[in-house]
Amino acid sequence: MSLQIAAALILVLFYSVYIIKMITQKVKGIQTDQIARGKSGSRFFIIELIMKVATYSVIVVEIISITINSSALPWELRFVGLILGVTGDIIFILAVWTMRDSWRAGIAESDETAIVTEGIYKISRNPAFLGFDLVYIGVMIMFFNWILFIFSVFAIVMLHLQILQEEKYLISAFGDEYSAYRKKVGRYIGR
Repeated sequence: MSLQIAAALILVLFYSVYIIKMITQKVKGIQTDQIARGKSGSRFFIIELIMKVATYSVIVVEIISITINSSALPWELRFVGLILGVTGDIIFILAVWTMRDSWRAGIAESDETAIVTEGIYKISRNPAFLGFDLVYIGVMIMFFNWILFIFSVFAIVMLHLQILQEEKYLISAFGDEYSAYRKKVGRYIGR
């Protein structure tokens, strides 16, 4: 299988899971995409809006890079990128599955959700973000070019800033329960 097909499948699987989750939650009356919605003037709005632009932009650059199919990296490194991308898909799927109906994209200040600490959340407080990062890094390595590098790093940085915002919200929403969880489980990986 060519790297182009593999990378396309990684992206299709990743974003299909995202879209299917949004649709199934919408049927239940849950608004999944909370990114920069109804928050103008709030402390979360700017970070979420820039993150949304960054994550949508990187998809376009990834697709163009996959289509062009050129990379400055040797095949062995490109294969490492493939492994990282597939790993990102698996981690993201496990995160979405484990969160069930508590999963949101963005901070849902008005929604009632539960803190999830089971499954993959026993080893990562932010496995969905870790999945995003691994997919971005994987595709970037598979089809390395400087434009893709810049867009991928920018998206990863914005996702990290989003995590920092979400942690502030989770502390205020779940208090000691979240603080205790934070002490036991790493932001991205580790106990």
